[in-house]
Amino acid sequence: MTERGYRIAADVNKEGWEKSAFPMLCETCLGDNPYVRMQKEDYGVECKICVRPFTIFRWKAGTKGRYKATVVCQSCARMKNVCQTCLFDLEYGLPVQVRDKFLEEQGGNKISLPPSRIGRDYQLQEAQKQTESDLPYGKTDAHPMLKRLARMTPYYKRNEARICTFYVKGACNRGQDCPFRHELPEGGELANQKLRDRFHGENDPVAAKILRRADEEMILRPPEDRAITTLYLGGLEPGVKERDVRDKFYVFGEIRSIRMVPRQCCAFVTFVKREHAEEAASKLYRVLEINSKLVNLMWGRPQTTLQMQAAGAAASSSSGTTSALGTPGSSSTYRPYYPSMDPSAQGNTPLEGEMPDERGGFRQG
Repeated sequence: MTERGYRIAADVNKEGWEKSAFPMLCETCLGDNPYVRMQKEDYGVECKICVRPFTIFRWKAGTKGRYKATVVCQSCARMKNVCQTCLFDLEYGLPVQVRDKFLEEQGGNKISLPPSRIGRDYQLQEAQKQTESDLPYGKTDAHPMLKRLARMTPYYKRNEARICTFYVKGACNRGQDCPFRHELPEGGELANQKLRDRFHGENDPVAAKILRRADEEMILRPPEDRAITTLYLGGLEPGVKERDVRDKFYVFGEIRSIRMVPRQCCAFVTFVKREHAEEAASKLYRVLEINSKLVNLMWGRPQTTLQMQAAGAAASSSSGTTSALGTPGSSSTYRPYYPSMDPSAQGNTPLEGEMPDERGGFRQG
């Protein structure tokens, strides 16, 4: 009690509430307009993950985009290294489930929040005491598949206006003045997306689609012939030396030969062991760069050696001799065949009394 009576508490206990000056956003969510005007409100909404009030930001995402806002606090976003709005990874532009899957294969650690609110609050408080260097993301080398799937350019289609629900019901009377899209929903597996599943990296339909695409298109299947140990490099920059190619492949194993073809701007790298060639193909497919240019990497085709060519020529000559001599007991002697013996090849019709023989020509009946 004071000299003027009892003091009235104007503020509630704001311990644990978050106040920030600028959001953590990806380039896609910011939009294509370089001049962004944001609305800011301290403790305007609670986080969708940790249920703590935080500073909300709202802005128009580009010239043709809709208004977007932050949905999670910076503590949760920093722990997962994701955007506060779309919850995609800030480094690769991929869902959390895809990133964590390949980071675990590379030897990294996955951060997960406890299911209880008390456990989440405690972990977030401990994370605030740590610096950004203590976070596990960015510590290990990037997985080759993450480099192939990474989206380095903005995808502004995510900023389009949402579908008008009144138009779907056939009751929208605003016409061209309607700020929403007048389209019918496509449905499918991407129609049911949940924010919490995307943040925790569980049962995310977008991640499932990307992982299926990675398994079908982003993996270079080795040939069945185990004797093939050659990799083909296409689209090389003019002036690439053998030393530049060797510097990219010698770390995978012993190299038998490197054959440069400057006229076609390509090269052939042959390994001693098949295992070394498979490792190089799996790690460098679609991510190999030589002299700052992306190079096309494929498996080489089997090449016939001189011995195999000689054996094939001997087999063909022996079969030709056998057919020329004919089988025992066959009638008539061998007669060679020439294209001029076939009048039908020149568009002529057979004369009366001529019959087609076994060589495609005609003989007198």
